[in-house]
Amino acid sequence: MEIIKTIELTRMFGDFIANNQIDLTVEENEIKAIVGENGAGKSTLMNMLYGLLKPTAGEIYIRGEVVHFDSPNDAIKKGIGMVHQHFKLVPSLTIYENVILGIEVERKIKLGKYSFSLPSIDHKYEAKAIQDLIDRFQFGLKSTDIVKNLSIGAKQKVEILKMLYRNVDIVIFDEPTAVLTPQEIKAFFVTLKELKKQGKSIILITHKLQEVMEVSDSVTVIKQGKVIGNRVTKETSDKELARMMVGREVLLNVEKKYQDYSKNEIVYEIKDLTTYNHDGIKVVNGISFHLRKGEILGIAGVEGNGQSELLDLLTGLSQSISGKIIFNGIDITNKWPDEMRTQKIGFIPEDRYEQGLCLDMSIAENMIAGHHGKKEVCKHGLLLTQKINEKRDRLIKSNDIRVSDCEGNVSSLSGGNAQKIILAREFDANPELLIAAQPTRGVDIGAIEYIHKSLLNLQAQGKSILLISSELSEIMSLADRIAVIYKGQIIGEVNGINASREEIGLLMAGICERKPENEVR
Repeated sequence: MEIIKTIELTRMFGDFIANNQIDLTVEENEIKAIVGENGAGKSTLMNMLYGLLKPTAGEIYIRGEVVHFDSPNDAIKKGIGMVHQHFKLVPSLTIYENVILGIEVERKIKLGKYSFSLPSIDHKYEAKAIQDLIDRFQFGLKSTDIVKNLSIGAKQKVEILKMLYRNVDIVIFDEPTAVLTPQEIKAFFVTLKELKKQGKSIILITHKLQEVMEVSDSVTVIKQGKVIGNRVTKETSDKELARMMVGREVLLNVEKKYQDYSKNEIVYEIKDLTTYNHDGIKVVNGISFHLRKGEILGIAGVEGNGQSELLDLLTGLSQSISGKIIFNGIDITNKWPDEMRTQKIGFIPEDRYEQGLCLDMSIAENMIAGHHGKKEVCKHGLLLTQKINEKRDRLIKSNDIRVSDCEGNVSSLSGGNAQKIILAREFDANPELLIAAQPTRGVDIGAIEYIHKSLLNLQAQGKSILLISSELSEIMSLADRIAVIYKGQIIGEVNGINASREEIGLLMAGICERKPENEVR
């Protein structure tokens, strides 16, 4: 039976068509995956189903009935809940308080045959009600636990409980595994299957095709706001889905050739680096590691464990209170980014629009950003427009950057092509060391393939790369050694050639600690 059906569902933002006559069907008691490139329109579609956006045209049917949602409350009343990628929880409250927040149960007293509500919350009743719900779905939590003490995976279960308590039959998950360890991802899949067993229907928005193949019953592929295909999962493959998303064959796994770098000289060394955040919390706590010539060192970890703060220290955007950064024997601790660039260090920032590009500037201007003082594009303090445009045209061609107007601004480009501008700019500067943070965040499968190949080509030239990524599959595909960061510390290190997801996952969760082993492979 169809539990959700959309007919020619369309959403426009001005003249831009985000969803173009979407026909979607979700069967009762199935796990439906929605996949597509970044910007394909997946989130817009889900936001209409959850009442966050109103359709410009088309219809939404729930159990055969046309519905019109003015808010998420309307969607919840019709049995639709949504678990967002970024959790909406109050850390200082208990699990049951978070679940019932906004619909608290008042205490009641009986006087004879009459019942009266009191102006106070019945905490005992609430805690028991949520514990019964936890036990029913086998979530393995205690309703009275404080949320701030929970793991990321447990917090996700609390978000699911919020929907289940409101008695939804359809649960939408938006990139649910983005911040989970491998062990938590496995536990999440168990949760999905238990929800299905209990009669729930699941919609899963994700870009991880291996997960789609593992847990879904059917897949809908969206491209440029349109549905371009539906598949029964067991009758398709990740390669076919990738081809549908991108429009061509895509290499999903890079071919990495491991070498022995243990005899190579150390070119980059971090010694006991430490800093605090604005709240006085030590967010980088005595971090030490080294990188050898020609090697890729991966820094893995669940987001929020100090990666961003470490990156700011390494790229000169913040200052350490102790420790040193040594590059080719030179102390570059607390140096400004432009000083680091003169030492032939390149940067791919984790947020391309905040730190890597200027949307209101032209493609040409962004191609030289950070390198605009070099003689090839600047003479006597004046920018050489012709030389800059020649550089732009050369890099657009050699890096296959898709632009509608080479004279236009970066704001006109897709996320993948914007990221390619950063890579083209940094690689063209011929760095001896590249610090690459979240290099494939928010880009489509085709761009991921290009970025991974580019990083390996740079390594093949004898360059060293520090790769910081929350995508464990990316780290394991590219890195020669993998260091794991947990609560601002390097908690362990493994060799890339024999690393296992299980071992790295335990390190990411802070469950075990592993000392760096001999680097020889």
